[in-house]
Amino acid sequence: MVNFCAVFGCSNTAKPGVQKSFFRIPAVITTQGEKTEELSRERRKAWIAALCRADLKTTSLYQYRICSDHFVTGSPSKLYYTTSPDWIPTVKMGHDKFKLDLVKNNSDRYQRKTERASKRKRTKVAETQLELQTSLQQVESLPSEAVEDDTLVFESNTVVSTVQTDIGSLQKEMQRLTIENMVLKKEISNHQVTPDAFKDNDEKVKYFTGLPNFLVLMSVFKFVSASLKQNERTSFCEFQQLIMTFMRLRLNMPMSLLSPWFRVSPSTISRTYANVINVMYVKFKCLIHWPEREELQKTMPMDFCKHFKTNVAIIIDCFEIFIERPSNLKATAMTWSSYKHNNTVKYLIGIVPQGVISYISKGWGGGVSDKYLTEHCDLLDKLLPGDTVIADRGFDIADSVESVCAKLVLPASTRGKKGLSALEVEKTRRIAHFRILVERVIGSLREKYTFFNSVIPVDHLICPPGDIPMLDKEVITCCAMINLNESVIPFN
Repeated sequence: MVNFCAVFGCSNTAKPGVQKSFFRIPAVITTQGEKTEELSRERRKAWIAALCRADLKTTSLYQYRICSDHFVTGSPSKLYYTTSPDWIPTVKMGHDKFKLDLVKNNSDRYQRKTERASKRKRTKVAETQLELQTSLQQVESLPSEAVEDDTLVFESNTVVSTVQTDIGSLQKEMQRLTIENMVLKKEISNHQVTPDAFKDNDEKVKYFTGLPNFLVLMSVFKFVSASLKQNERTSFCEFQQLIMTFMRLRLNMPMSLLSPWFRVSPSTISRTYANVINVMYVKFKCLIHWPEREELQKTMPMDFCKHFKTNVAIIIDCFEIFIERPSNLKATAMTWSSYKHNNTVKYLIGIVPQGVISYISKGWGGGVSDKYLTEHCDLLDKLLPGDTVIADRGFDIADSVESVCAKLVLPASTRGKKGLSALEVEKTRRIAHFRILVERVIGSLREKYTFFNSVIPVDHLICPPGDIPMLDKEVITCCAMINLNESVIPFN
């Protein structure tokens, strides 16, 4: 309910930004003795008389307010301060139909009290000035011989020496405090989330972001800063938003812990995180790029050239991420992984021989097989005739790969055999040596971004119309960040 001033002609209301106070008409106090009741009743009548309104009703007096503009000091006085001019409202009452003796006496008393206080202040200042003038006259009246007296000279030298000693001590103390202040400022800046706190500290960059150095971090920031929004009500700047997102992915820090770290509410952290992930997904998904055959062959590592010439196009494997159990029974069945014995989301990942992630599929339910996932994603559409695909023996996709005139290389299987020949053992060892590289990349992804080692909430799997789930964006973003790090494969 909006408060209005009941004084005739006053238009003050309790609006936002208007610094006005509103006071109720005093009630009759009946629980603190007869004197208090009598005095409060008299004050209530005086307030009603001061309003001088014919439309006031006794039953609705509690609804009326009087604003602070109608009091000398801006607010009514206490009940027993009957001599105060603010015992009742007296300023700009909108009429001159009455003049209470009480009001006149209180105003006169207040004016006399103010005049007496001002007079005492002037008298005190005058006395102080007189004392100073007298002291100066006494000093000037001293004879010249007294000034040259040995005792006075000795005392003067002693005072000067003492003052100089004190000044030296104060200067040393000031220097010490200045140095201490600089050290504390440096320590505080190291704990603040600013570019200066990460500059010349690559270990800190690696720990909080998973990126290799400060230069890469600033490159990432400059690439996305124009698309980030700063919260106008807080000091949550664009750089802090990016670091917060990296901390969430890198250290798996919950929203409740990030909130006091950046001094914003958990809801702000959640909204900002979703916005930054969307921006990073759009900006960096181009880093997961399927290279042209000519580009791939020019930089092929020597080990691959030795055993497979330059035909290896991709090394593939699947990795799974634990999720919360969905409430929908169909979704529960689709995401149940018999291999992990948990509800998971499965991704097909592929790397080129140089160790760069060149393919990442969308998320599939953990119940899908590796073969089905590979045949129903768009990986086969990217293969060219003559390409070689290296995979684990669980990828029974030879027919599908051969349908695009490509070649599948798998470790030898012992199914239906008593054992492997020496040639098959050597071939299997060689293939496993190269296939393990994709597992090293998956391990690097999980190690650098521990968010994927936890149980992901189901709301990260919600897919808005025309968009992809948040978990897919997080996986693609982190794979792109892995590509900004050094390769796990040596090129010598």
